[in-house]
Amino acid sequence: MDRTAELRRLATDLREHDAVEDAWLAKSFTDRLLVVDLRTGSVPAEIRERLEEHDCYGANDVYETGEADASFAGSVGDETRHQFVDVQTRGDHQSYVVE
Repeated sequence: MDRTAELRRLATDLREHDAVEDAWLAKSFTDRLLVVDLRTGSVPAEIRERLEEHDCYGANDVYETGEADASFAGSVGDETRHQFVDVQTRGDHQSYVVE
């Protein structure tokens, strides 16, 4: 199975969890991210385990930001946003700046 399709399927499955408001794939400059908006403040253990089974880890940990929460990226309305890096393809993506 294609990695993008696998992660899209994971995002779709995560949306079925009661704690999840939304989940989708995004891209940073060089990495693929799985973004999860939660109705609760912290990531439930079963969601974190599911993400780790697919080699997706909290962006704060992967990028060694020093943040206490491994994945917290901010609040969006009443939800909290969490970002997870696809470490299987980390660094494989390229972004270009057009001048």
